[in-house]
Amino acid sequence: MPQAAGIPQYLHETYWWAYVHPKAVQVFERQWLVNLILWGNFAKLRDAALDALGTPLHGRTLQVACVYGDFTPRLAERAAAHGSLDVVDVLPIQLANLERKLDAAGAVTLLQRDASDLGFDDASYERVVLFFLLHEMPETVRRGTLSEALRVLKPGGQLVIVDYHSPAAWHPLRPVMKWILRSFEPFAMDLWAHEVAEFLPRGCEVGIQKTNYCAGLYQKLVITKRMQRAVLDQPWRP
Repeated sequence: MPQAAGIPQYLHETYWWAYVHPKAVQVFERQWLVNLILWGNFAKLRDAALDALGTPLHGRTLQVACVYGDFTPRLAERAAAHGSLDVVDVLPIQLANLERKLDAAGAVTLLQRDASDLGFDDASYERVVLFFLLHEMPETVRRGTLSEALRVLKPGGQLVIVDYHSPAAWHPLRPVMKWILRSFEPFAMDLWAHEVAEFLPRGCEVGIQKTNYCAGLYQKLVITKRMQRAVLDQPWRP
């Protein structure tokens, strides 16, 4: 299969069957299937991410990469009257699929961008969400994506991440998941061996709240970009 223009090499080589091939959307865009892939936990993890983002969502929200299932429509429903949601993806086929799922009247803008090179202004979003994205990336791209997400986030804003995590040693799905990830999603094992914080840019000023789900099989991180010291040092005025 020839590589389509603009698609990163790793994505074409590793995930052509899930996202790149024209038939991928036909196969995977089924709510029951994405729930099955997550062992029946899609709704729990979706709602955990959405609740961390809050409601209503004022200002600008950025979702990095499209998601199979109803995550984005549910996220769009939370936008405040004057809020907005931007969704970026490097694959036109994924953006077209998402467009079909969204309410035409909603304030959602779809943009073709590379997650590791967003091209947006610094500090231009109140919040950013990465829903099951980091495990699909080689380390260099993962680091770039996290760096970009924090760069475009405003001081005081939050980066919400939901993804795989190393399950407890006694977890009955541990050997099964290890085989699945090594066979089909080889980059995901990085999240078993390392904390997401290890991939953040050096010197970044953040606060991290981490919650594990399903005995450690999944994780949610709420990363708050700390205010700049010049802002923090300003005297309070009523």
